[in-house]
Amino acid sequence: MRAKPVYLWPLIHKLMLQKILNHFNITALNPMQEACLEASENKGDLVLLSPTGSGKTLAFLLPVFNSLIPDLSVVQTLVLVPSRELALQIEQVWKQMNTGYKVNCCYGGHDLKVEKNNLSQPPALLIGTPGRIAAHLRKGNFDPHHIHTLVLDEFDKSLEFGFQVEMAQIISHIRNLEKRILTSATNLTEIPDFTRLYRPQTLDFLKIESPSQSELALKYIQTEGTDKLQLLFELICFLQNKPSLVFCNHRDAVERISALLTEQGLSHGVFHGGMEQEDRERSLIKFRNGSHRMLITTDLASRGLDIPEIESVIHYQLPTTLDVYTHRNGRTARMNAHGTAWLLLAADDHLPSFISEKPELVELPENNQLPEKAVWESLYLSAGKKDKINKMDIVGMLLQKGGISKDELGLVEVLDFSSFAAIRRDKIEQVVKAISGEKIKGKRVKMEIAR
Repeated sequence: MRAKPVYLWPLIHKLMLQKILNHFNITALNPMQEACLEASENKGDLVLLSPTGSGKTLAFLLPVFNSLIPDLSVVQTLVLVPSRELALQIEQVWKQMNTGYKVNCCYGGHDLKVEKNNLSQPPALLIGTPGRIAAHLRKGNFDPHHIHTLVLDEFDKSLEFGFQVEMAQIISHIRNLEKRILTSATNLTEIPDFTRLYRPQTLDFLKIESPSQSELALKYIQTEGTDKLQLLFELICFLQNKPSLVFCNHRDAVERISALLTEQGLSHGVFHGGMEQEDRERSLIKFRNGSHRMLITTDLASRGLDIPEIESVIHYQLPTTLDVYTHRNGRTARMNAHGTAWLLLAADDHLPSFISEKPELVELPENNQLPEKAVWESLYLSAGKKDKINKMDIVGMLLQKGGISKDELGLVEVLDFSSFAAIRRDKIEQVVKAISGEKIKGKRVKMEIAR
């Protein structure tokens, strides 16, 4: 007999909620999260419309946690996402909640055998991309019979990426759903029938949560010709080391800009769908830990990524739609912070009609002073979670053997088979020399400056 979820959030609210919030260093849920939690207690499905950066992940993970049945070794909740980066971000938030329930991630580019082995001891929460989850279902690697909650996160992006067939196949295998939660960062004019939503309640926070004009400054710079590369270089020099995202419409533009910055000796990261997964992951890690202060990217990075607060969003190539423009800008001026969106215009460029605000023209100074190098640099370690190595093992080794203090060690991230640690740039070479030949938990690990 299949166990059913019991929604007891009002009973455990006071006992558990503050404990979970403490893990995120926040004192209370925002209005959108409160509304989602309250609505999840009702029968029927839920559609949550809220912009990137508004806290949607925690909003749907709280009711997911509330619905899980203890001591049941089956997959109970499935979260489908359009990208591996979003899957990993949700997994990280879940682990930070410290619920005690097992979670696994499945996505393309990840070792299928490793995922199959993980699924042999089923997680309560399974997160994955539609293509990979569909593959596991076809191979019978997990039993969907006990899944009572389905989350379709960033559903609009999944449709845009063409995952309709895979999502329909997956949903057809899940026969005992009690709750569907669909999230989107844009308005959905029509929800496909394959979702099988039942009496959905819609929570629309798109307008309420969007950055206000006072939080987001809109500025533009213009060149007399058609080549904007020199204009971008001047803007980077003007901004110095402010964390920035440079958005392009095409991969070749990303690579062209990267080549120019490399030639000028400017440290930066690149991120687009044509890169190997490992290289994309490394770029994001370096950006998160401060080794890179600038990321050159396509719209793949406009949403669903775990990246730090951005001070400047640079539209190197003008956005093609209002949604693209909104999502790019949503990377800054978040949670009442302030940010700037820069538009780079060639002589023949015209602002799209959907940009209603009047941007401020800025004349950049002619004196181009290169930004100083970032304070942090990344150390690569050839071992991770699957080698039974955790964050504290690495921190302990670096502090004890590396000869550095706590304030000289930055963000440490542990992946399945590798790890990265941010170390002050002026200390990293002496650290590499000091830890050469050291072992972690008796295992010899390759440790070098990440390239």
